[in-house]
Amino acid sequence: MSATTDETASTTGSSAGASPSRWTLPIVLAAQFVTPTSIAGTAIALPLISKDLGSDPTALQWVVNGFNVSFALATLLWGALSDRIGHRRTFTYGALLVTAGSVLSAAAPNLVVLDLARIVAGIGAAAILTGSSSMLSNAFSGDRRTHAFAVFGTINGLGLALGPTISGALISLVDWRGVFVVHAVILAVAAAGSRVLPGARPAVGPRGPILDVSLLRNREFLAMCLVPVAGSIGFVTLLTYLPSAFSGIKNLSAGNSGLIMLAMTIPVLVAPLAVAQLITRVRVLTVGVVVYLSLGALLLGNIGILLLTEDRSIGWLIVPMVLVGLGFGLPIGLVDGHALSVIPAQRAGTAAGLLNFFRIGSEAVFVAGYALILSTVVGAHLSGAAADDTSAGQFGHPDVYRIAFVTTVGVLIALLAVLTVAVVVVRSRSSSAEPAAEQPPEGVSR
Repeated sequence: MSATTDETASTTGSSAGASPSRWTLPIVLAAQFVTPTSIAGTAIALPLISKDLGSDPTALQWVVNGFNVSFALATLLWGALSDRIGHRRTFTYGALLVTAGSVLSAAAPNLVVLDLARIVAGIGAAAILTGSSSMLSNAFSGDRRTHAFAVFGTINGLGLALGPTISGALISLVDWRGVFVVHAVILAVAAAGSRVLPGARPAVGPRGPILDVSLLRNREFLAMCLVPVAGSIGFVTLLTYLPSAFSGIKNLSAGNSGLIMLAMTIPVLVAPLAVAQLITRVRVLTVGVVVYLSLGALLLGNIGILLLTEDRSIGWLIVPMVLVGLGFGLPIGLVDGHALSVIPAQRAGTAAGLLNFFRIGSEAVFVAGYALILSTVVGAHLSGAAADDTSAGQFGHPDVYRIAFVTTVGVLIALLAVLTVAVVVVRSRSSSAEPAAEQPPEGVSR
């Protein structure tokens, strides 16, 4: 069967004829690694970009925001398109778009062109994420699906956690333009290798709207969509701004802050694969138990983060940071696989787009919200340059930064508590929702 014929094959249930090759995971994971790296790592290049292309604050900020916003919005579009054109084609088009956007970024003569290039790359990254998760859901089953999504989650966590470090190393070696060249090379290889990926798509079903909120009537799917929102609130915000708090309150250097952050990032790398090994062997460890453990860890970890003060040893924060990392890492991958397993296979792309819209959209909203609350509280105590410098994490007014930090994290804790209750309530009522389209993988229960 030719690649074109295979891509348009109609099947029922999981995609028949879409058996994964030994190259499926390596190709998908290599492409997917670039996405969180771009989210977490591009900002570190902004000082050098400003020296080369100008320091207009709005245009400079859109180097990061352009990618994040287009990424979040495009997940909905690609989710609907993926169910129509096929998940492999979605992945391939995404890889080509990111390649083009990265090449244009590396060659950008000014900030306007760079901003447009990052928007193109963000649209492509959304296609990669949607196509990847949909392909894995349809190509694997049982324990193999659990393992595939565990590795998928680990790679996402790895890219997010190590993005700044990797980008910083590349900048030191080859300048900021070289970062985008490396992205382009990886994605070009992935696009070229996508022909060996499973190409069959699910049976043709009714075509729903791009933003198909009717999928949220499935309470189990809705609950799984809320879990990454909790990760955005309780982990991604701290991943972004906790180093600034270390500087603003404890006067720690960037290097020392980076080392301490390992307490929060290492669990993200270890937890998904550990869960994948345990969940098929330990009967009491269900998807629900993992979700509740993760939400509890995020809550306790964020409460413990409040121990950060000017006088108290930083060692008091290690256990809370580990808990925060576990809270984010435990459900990674598992949530994606389970969410797509309770939705009809022909709607997998749309469901993946909606799930990832919750994930990426909430990251953008809460990271921005964290900065807004922090700067507002600082501005209520200081003014002018002192307020700007303190909000940025410069040491000088640790007492003011501490007040702003406690206020901001307190808001996060309140939001986590509300979201935890919501997940518990939604899942407790999921038995009255529509029957699942597919039973959970063998050995994995809800």
